[in-house]
Amino acid sequence: MIVSARFGHYAVPLSAPVSDAKVATGRQRPLSHIDVLTCEVTTDDGLAGLGFSYTTRAGCRAQFAHAKEVASGLLGQDPSDIGRIYDKLLWAGASVGRSGVATQALAAIDVALWDLKARRAGLPLAKLLGAYRDSVRTYNTSGGYLQAPIEEVKERATRSLQDGIGGIKIKVGQPDTKEDLRRLTAVREHLGDDVPVMVDANQQWDRTTALRFGRAVEELGLVWIEEPLDAHDAEGHARLAAALDTPIATGEMLTSVAEHVRLIEARAADFVQPDVPRVGGITPYLKVAALADHAGLQVAPHFVMEIHVHLAAAYPRESWVEHIEWLSPLFDERLTIQDGRMLVPDRPGLGLSLAEHAKDWRLDEFESADG
Repeated sequence: MIVSARFGHYAVPLSAPVSDAKVATGRQRPLSHIDVLTCEVTTDDGLAGLGFSYTTRAGCRAQFAHAKEVASGLLGQDPSDIGRIYDKLLWAGASVGRSGVATQALAAIDVALWDLKARRAGLPLAKLLGAYRDSVRTYNTSGGYLQAPIEEVKERATRSLQDGIGGIKIKVGQPDTKEDLRRLTAVREHLGDDVPVMVDANQQWDRTTALRFGRAVEELGLVWIEEPLDAHDAEGHARLAAALDTPIATGEMLTSVAEHVRLIEARAADFVQPDVPRVGGITPYLKVAALADHAGLQVAPHFVMEIHVHLAAAYPRESWVEHIEWLSPLFDERLTIQDGRMLVPDRPGLGLSLAEHAKDWRLDEFESADG
């Protein structure tokens, strides 16, 4: 039985601000930190599970407030009844909908319950779900942002490969696509033809620009072109996917199963990119993954590698997990990378614990408990 749920709001700083196409086109400011909502669920037998959600730039205070309002619904519940608890908390906040802030707050709780369930079983989460592999292919994103000069991007790409990472993703989507092509060509020439390379436009192109760019880079052998269009333009992404040999990847900004259904049914992506915290937790993520597998698609989850390494290992089709180390300082443990792959931790649950120094980044906390 659940006897307490403790929540925290943390602002985890980046080593240096980063900029993608949303910054280059004036839509957002550079990213300097990640806001994280944590949830620690404890049972009457003394076991605990740890989960988290996150936001960039804005929204975590709203997640924190929503979690605070619905948290009492956890108390007295059997933590194994994850579906029942999710439904109960969803209905507790039904007036604010079934996506966005409401379900992203529930994501921290849902992840904590899955972590707890795997810990009680003495298994890594991937093993509890049913793993197909003990490691997953991984690519690095954090070295390829637009604020970095191209020589720095090349240097960091080399360093990532030396550290055992298997692929490199760089950001594109600037106002001048010629500059995107120049940077991308320089990276491809630097790395050679055998290194897997992806690009990410962060939704900054219209359909014509995306098609012209896609045709211009066909010979570079990219693994995928990510978010060339607005995240909700399923029809446009479907047209690109049909017109180009280079695969299309998208889905990270979608915040519900229903939005992913539209994406999948439209055949709008070769790589579907759900994000556990954004889609509302592991429970809805598994629904998206099942639909993608039924459609014969790859799943390459976005960000939060600490969660996604387990889910990618439990997906039938071999795909990729994004290596971004921004949340690593929040935890005591580190993921192991070797030979282009990220190893699934052998510790029970997610295999994570909050670092003692994390309290220095905590902005707020509260606990809901019996008595």
